[in-house]
Amino acid sequence: MLSIQNLTKTYKGGKKAVSNLSLEVEAGDIFGFIGHNGAGKTTTIKAAVGIMDFDAGDIRIDGISIRENPLLCKQKFAYVPDNPDLYEYLTGIQYLNFIADVFQIPAAERQARISQSAGELDMTAALGDLISSYSHGMKQKIALIGALIHRPKLLILDEPFVGLDPEAVVAIKGVMRRMCSEGAAVFFSTHVLDVAEKLCNKIAVIRNGKLVVTGETDKLTGGRSLEDMFMEVMDNAKADSDSDSASAV
Repeated sequence: MLSIQNLTKTYKGGKKAVSNLSLEVEAGDIFGFIGHNGAGKTTTIKAAVGIMDFDAGDIRIDGISIRENPLLCKQKFAYVPDNPDLYEYLTGIQYLNFIADVFQIPAAERQARISQSAGELDMTAALGDLISSYSHGMKQKIALIGALIHRPKLLILDEPFVGLDPEAVVAIKGVMRRMCSEGAAVFFSTHVLDVAEKLCNKIAVIRNGKLVVTGETDKLTGGRSLEDMFMEVMDNAKADSDSDSASAV
């Protein structure tokens, strides 16, 4: 569903944000992308959704290159950033109808889809309110409802649980699980390791732009907590990096 092969991105000044990164997200996966601040998670996601160019490698959505055919790719996935920009002068339902118009969703279908997602995320009563009156969590929810309206095969989220109350977290996890049970896939970055441990069947850990480890969550943790595994992997990666630096001197 999402194939990233040998992705490399270097910013001006020579800072390499992502280096030769490869990973695969398959249908049915809830895939957690984990790393410290500045590790390269958001850069990878922005490259995957076509809003940031990259230096080398290939990214394919359902087998289609994001570089060669970005419009077709964007019909197949949906993206919600950590702080979505919304049209705050619109009501929730006006915004959702605008998104449905963009994807040319017929009236009967859009109503059913909006009703389902708004019900799952407890937003039905707020759809008539201006988005400017929404809390951060409500804005995250309305952005997610909009993202789901065209029934994407792949949902890509950047830090979806930051600033959300427990009820909102539970609701969004439920939407993720439903999507994947229907054959879609979810790829998201997060710092919330306990959520990733319980939710994700696969994870990838990135450090300083390089993929450290990836695979099935249960196999990687091996009976430990994801937090313990993450700290061990980070310590080992740091030790290897320090050793390489010393050898180069």
